[in-house]
Amino acid sequence: MVVQEKHGEGIIMYPMKGMNPRQMERMMRQLGMRVEQIPNVSKVVIYSEKGEITITSPQVTKTKIMGQTMYQVVGEEEKEKAQVKGEALAGAPEISEEDVQLVASQAKTSKEKARDALIRANGDIAEAIISLTQ
Repeated sequence: MVVQEKHGEGIIMYPMKGMNPRQMERMMRQLGMRVEQIPNVSKVVIYSEKGEITITSPQVTKTKIMGQTMYQVVGEEEKEKAQVKGEALAGAPEISEEDVQLVASQAKTSKEKARDALIRANGDIAEAIISLTQ
């Protein structure tokens, strides 16, 4: 188990008994690991098919290892908001019924699939048709 503590721009890691924090940091560098705190994050939102999870006042740590980047988020979770099927995500444009019908007819698909494609394409009709026909 490793305990992390913020220290200026970086993070101090305190390993279990018997290991010097400097040795731990050196070993992590040898393994290609880099850990850094992301400052001034006010909110993290995770979107999924079942809804969204909002984490307020988060502490976000970014770890790079072997070409992969991992984010660790710690904070207070707000209630999960269920997303109504076909409802646009926050910030997505309004999708008109005419646009849905046009995309559905051009892509020869259902209105539900056309609406979902328009939402993913941020209202761009051409992009929605292309995504459904490829």
